[in-house]
Amino acid sequence: MGICPLCNGFSELILSCPVCQNYLQDQGRLMDVFDDYSPYMPIDLMKLEDGYPHDFKNGECPHIFLCPNCGYEQVQLIKE
Repeated sequence: MGICPLCNGFSELILSCPVCQNYLQDQGRLMDVFDDYSPYMPIDLMKLEDGYPHDFKNGECPHIFLCPNCGYEQVQLIKE
């Protein structure tokens, strides 16, 4: 298991919205929004169920980025 630099506050990623050019805000790990208990489940176990078949093997942490202006949303895989 690697360490995600965004989850641990080591760095931040600045992305622009492709729709309105506003900055996207990091909403955290994708798997934390699945249900009420998913933030408490083992990260590696959740990576096997998150819909990204290679994120566990490739050491990537899927984060949701959201535009507060227009609502555009995208998932960005962060290298651990």
